[in-house]
Amino acid sequence: MCGIYGSTIKYNPSQIKEKLERTSFRGPDASQYGFYGPNNDIILGHNRLAIIDLDPRSNQPFIYQHIHIVFNGEIYNFQEIKKNLIIEGYTFETTSDTEVICAAYLEYGKSFIKELIGMFALVIYDSRNQIMFGARDRMGQKPLYYSLNEKGLEFASQISSIQLHNDNLSISSKAIAYYLTWGNIPDPFSIFNEVKKLKAGHCFEFNLKTNTFSSEAYWDIDDHVKGSFQGSYAEAKKELSELIADASGKRLFADVPVGVFLSGGIDSSVIAALASKGTSSKVKTFSVKFEEEGFDESQYAEQVANHLNTEHHVIECNYNEGLDLIEKFYYYFDEPFADASAIPSMLLAKHTRKHVTVALSGDGGDESFIGYTRYKWIKQVQWMYQFPDIFRQITSQLLSTMPHYKLKTIAKGLKNKSINDLYLAIASGIDNSWMNSEVSYTEVSELSYLNSTKNLLERISDFDLKSYLIWDINTKVDRATMAYSLEARAPLLDHRIVEFARALPTDFKCLGNNQKRILKDVLFDHVPEEIFDRPKSGFTMPFSEWFRNDLKAFVHDELDSNSLKDIPNINIDEVQKRISQHMNGTWNRYPMIWKLLVLKQWLNKNAQGLRIV
Repeated sequence: MCGIYGSTIKYNPSQIKEKLERTSFRGPDASQYGFYGPNNDIILGHNRLAIIDLDPRSNQPFIYQHIHIVFNGEIYNFQEIKKNLIIEGYTFETTSDTEVICAAYLEYGKSFIKELIGMFALVIYDSRNQIMFGARDRMGQKPLYYSLNEKGLEFASQISSIQLHNDNLSISSKAIAYYLTWGNIPDPFSIFNEVKKLKAGHCFEFNLKTNTFSSEAYWDIDDHVKGSFQGSYAEAKKELSELIADASGKRLFADVPVGVFLSGGIDSSVIAALASKGTSSKVKTFSVKFEEEGFDESQYAEQVANHLNTEHHVIECNYNEGLDLIEKFYYYFDEPFADASAIPSMLLAKHTRKHVTVALSGDGGDESFIGYTRYKWIKQVQWMYQFPDIFRQITSQLLSTMPHYKLKTIAKGLKNKSINDLYLAIASGIDNSWMNSEVSYTEVSELSYLNSTKNLLERISDFDLKSYLIWDINTKVDRATMAYSLEARAPLLDHRIVEFARALPTDFKCLGNNQKRILKDVLFDHVPEEIFDRPKSGFTMPFSEWFRNDLKAFVHDELDSNSLKDIPNINIDEVQKRISQHMNGTWNRYPMIWKLLVLKQWLNKNAQGLRIV
């Protein structure tokens, strides 16, 4: 796990060092760069977090014959690939996965990427053919930003490395509109017009002779699904259990200490259970405890940990530490990002890093196994869209007169003309009437997954996997853990599990109100079911209460009428009205307030001298 950087644009050594230093938290164990190419005009740089083969011989940029590489991530099946390459006559001087990638590229060409099981963002400079080849993992766990103009190509793990010493940037008004809608900036866009993200499951080739750039998808969620699963439920459960055990076991391999994030929910518990089963040593587990009532679920994590006999650590989140992380937020996330669970995720990573260098997480279970609460809601109201539009409009008008804000929210949702439009509204916040923008949230290309011919639950889970998971969850986990030089590995995001889940009949995953049915049944073979007999909850901060109390003055100072004038694409009167509603307790507006606070903080630090276009 590391940070990569490269450029065909000329920078001097001090500038390159600054670009690497800006994201040195991603790789504190070694920082190196070099000049390559016929005229030494190709820069490759790397910040290393040493996980496998800790010896300096595996530092990067790494050179294997005429292949030069900078690589961020882990390849979990590199030992199997290595055995096959040895049979083909390749020799190796390290025990790292980096060297195996280079040899695999030589043997298989760019199709080698399809052989990899792992998370990665990598760029290869092939000096013999004068091309640069880059790729991002299938599920978008690792980031890869790039900027391409008449001067050349520049790429990095985080946008701040490209931003430094770059006088060719402007802030994207469209990206801000997307951010205010989704709470993040969807791929392939970034906060700057001139910088893009390589999309998940994509690769690129930059021809240095002709200065031409091309990219293509090498994987998608249904590419390798060989029809529907034809076996019984018991057979599917057995196969899924074996897949998760294998994915977890592969991710336990490291030359540094490894632990597991354990929230006490289904996803993290099944990882902790199968990781514990797959190793003879005692697994270290970590959870967060909140002081505020209604937000603390650490007791459930402790119950699971006690049953599995793990070495469990509970990290207490207090107001002062949370506020400190809010003030540092912009530095690690680089772009506006409004998932409030990023703060406890950072806190969890900060304290977990004191004990281990790698932590397994349960991310990906909700998308693949139909677990989000909103899936239940959308299924419950689906019947209403079988009736004429006037029926929903009348229902909406009646609910809008009710005093409770949740009923008013439902009323707004029912105004949507189709079930797909309703789900989009739910996913993006229902009511964006406080925004002034010509940009529509329906412009994202991922809508094709929502508009497919699959049934409703499969469509929305596909859409969330290609949008919310990649844009939000994986961004949050990468930045929050890398901020403290901690590597996070997600067994449920193994592409083999994602493909297997998509081959399963829907009722194997969700039967009636039993969401994540098959995943639960795998878990209940190892942990008593009664521990999980409770409503599903999220992983977030008590911002709603904090904004009305401890952070009330902070909100009013940062979002007063003058400050709001600096934020594009908003209706200031409507924003102020909603802030007042939140403060007097008539409506929970914390998501909007948090979005604006994060954006204002980013603009304060980055907007000086830059145009917003």
